[in-house]
Amino acid sequence: MRAHQIMAKPVITVAPDATIIDAANLMLQKHVSGLPVVDNTGKLVGIVSEGDFIRRSEIGTQRKRGRWLRFILGPGRSASDFVQEHGRKISDVMTKSPLTITEDAALAEIVELMERNNVKRLPVVRDGKVVGIVSRANLLQAVASLAREVPDPTADDDHIRDRIITAMEKNDWCPFGLGVIVKDGIVHLSGVITEERAREAAIVAAENVEGVKKVHDNLCWLDAASGMYLH
Repeated sequence: MRAHQIMAKPVITVAPDATIIDAANLMLQKHVSGLPVVDNTGKLVGIVSEGDFIRRSEIGTQRKRGRWLRFILGPGRSASDFVQEHGRKISDVMTKSPLTITEDAALAEIVELMERNNVKRLPVVRDGKVVGIVSRANLLQAVASLAREVPDPTADDDHIRDRIITAMEKNDWCPFGLGVIVKDGIVHLSGVITEERAREAAIVAAENVEGVKKVHDNLCWLDAASGMYLH
């Protein structure tokens, strides 16, 4: 899937000269946790989120750094903190030059970008202008949509068994001597594991195969150090 298939649009935006109060009220009214900031030509110039309102003088949550830390960080950091905590306009608190994606960005690319930069939303741009936004909520909706069961006409016991084996054999946690028996969609797994987390992975792999109704875990655990062998 691509960004254009899951992004939210039209996008609610805010101007850089809007007040903090205006932006906060807009976010509350529209039930959104972040807003792209666009200038009068429609160009993206920043993004503002709930995190930008955490350290504010109005609610007494300014950063309180010790003298020694202030000395190490220097006056520039103190000045930036002051603007963030006391600024009256969105341009004072917004994140400038935010990360963006294009409409054809793959979901894997989007998730990696979010995790690597610890962000919860990414504006989707075309020619410098915002055409959508992808948030974690949109990814959740994609998971829910794709997870809906779609009948598979080839989901008979033989096909189920082959798919389970294929799904497991390509992983380094695959049980040794893997055995898979399928009867009327009921799966029985056997084999040897040396790591308990491999048990959960094996069960999940089986459950994800279309047509599986239930999974019986008959895997045995082997302690590689002592040779202890337990069901």
